[in-house]
Amino acid sequence: MTETHEHRIKRLKMRSWRRGTKEMDMILGPYSDTEIAVLSAESLELYEALLDENDQDLYVWMSRQTLPPAEHVEIIEVIQDFHKIA
Repeated sequence: MTETHEHRIKRLKMRSWRRGTKEMDMILGPYSDTEIAVLSAESLELYEALLDENDQDLYVWMSRQTLPPAEHVEIIEVIQDFHKIA
């Protein structure tokens, strides 16, 4: 059975808000609420791959403490721009 686009968006929003750390909930949750429904198919794939990473890695990448892997740079920059993380 194939997942509908609407179901996928709903699932990704849930995964964005139920991360395991409050910090990542607060970074990914608001972004997902307003932005993922309008992402291109390619960007949605990048976002879903990002959600597969653990929160400790995501946090240091989002807060620019370490550089993210090349495959996540584009979507992380989009999320940082959304939050205006300097």
